[in-house]
Amino acid sequence: MTPERLGLLWGVTVFAGATAQALAWLTGLPGVVLLLSAGLVIGRSGFGLVEPLDLGAGLGTVVGLLVSLVLFDGGINLRLPGDATKQAVLRIVLVRLVLGLAAGLLAAHWLAGLNWSLAAVFSAIVLATGPTVVTPLVRQIRLAPPLGDVLEGEGLILEPIGAVLALLLLELALGDLHGWRELALGLLQRLGGGVAIGALCGWLLAEALRRIPAQQAGALRLQLTLGTLFLMFSGCELLLPESGLPAAVAAGVVVGRRPDIDAAELDELIRQLAQLAITMLFPLLAADVSWAELSPLGWGGVACVLSLMLLVRPVAIGLATWGLDFTLPQRALMSWLAPRGIVTAAVASLFAIRLEQAGVVGAGRLQGLVFLTILLTVGLQGLSAGPLARWLGLSEAAGDAGAVVAASVQQQPGGK
Repeated sequence: MTPERLGLLWGVTVFAGATAQALAWLTGLPGVVLLLSAGLVIGRSGFGLVEPLDLGAGLGTVVGLLVSLVLFDGGINLRLPGDATKQAVLRIVLVRLVLGLAAGLLAAHWLAGLNWSLAAVFSAIVLATGPTVVTPLVRQIRLAPPLGDVLEGEGLILEPIGAVLALLLLELALGDLHGWRELALGLLQRLGGGVAIGALCGWLLAEALRRIPAQQAGALRLQLTLGTLFLMFSGCELLLPESGLPAAVAAGVVVGRRPDIDAAELDELIRQLAQLAITMLFPLLAADVSWAELSPLGWGGVACVLSLMLLVRPVAIGLATWGLDFTLPQRALMSWLAPRGIVTAAVASLFAIRLEQAGVVGAGRLQGLVFLTILLTVGLQGLSAGPLARWLGLSEAAGDAGAVVAASVQQQPGGK
């Protein structure tokens, strides 16, 4: 690929993402929906201006580093106030690990026609709701607590677990792993090792940030944070593939709890960079979608995705929140809002390349089904989340409107 062509690829991608974000600001539509649409327009399904595979081996590197930034930002801002919220997140994660994996496996095999090995990989890939999608939606619709905390916590915990598990299932399908014992051991090594390395790096980074003078907060602190994050992620990926994702979350959680009165400025800079990463990544990965990979799935693929959205997710949320202090409207919104995001798309794209190189039949169907899941969940849930939250009275905007109306009534003659 020529340098000129490479520059054009990134120029078109960033411009398309920025345009989508501007349209979201002007129209009030969810930014993630417009980012996904922008990627379809500039990619294989549209004008063919961007071909992600032209980046070669660099695609995985770029995507991994930018995703680590997004997850690090999520870890910094992760707040689970109260034991009830923490218990809800833990129960949702455990129930979805069991029920979601089993249901995804059966649906992908029976409805979408994937063989058992690829169906298992698909189930793990789409296990997690994407924090890169959930967090912007939660902020845009101003979802009242504790729902936003629960949904963001679920995504941040399940995202690395799903990615690591999908990689191990892929290696099992390719014959690189032998038996479920090796799979379980690999899962513990990657998750445990990633969390341990991330927590250690996060503590060291927090100590270094605490000792830097406040007047340097806007420059040196940001540079040190990014340097540490990218070195940690790259080192983890070299030692234990896919362990960089749990490491990024763990490091963010540790840094986010540092006793630092000047932390707000750095956190805001990290958030802006994470938003820039989303603006670049979503169109880039969506550009890889080809209608030729989606069309063979037919109605079976649509039925597979809808069964996960309309049946499996509500049952999992119902079981996980049974006996907890959540109202029926809160359970309804949590049951509906589960879009998949950038990590899901990145893992699917990279895995499809490995499967095709290994000569595995059905790699294109796997990637197509994953992107169909992203398209339907982001499109349907992204567009409906705001109106549904307002209708259920779960948006802070709706609460503010109600307070204004109540105040105006009290100011009228005869108001109390």
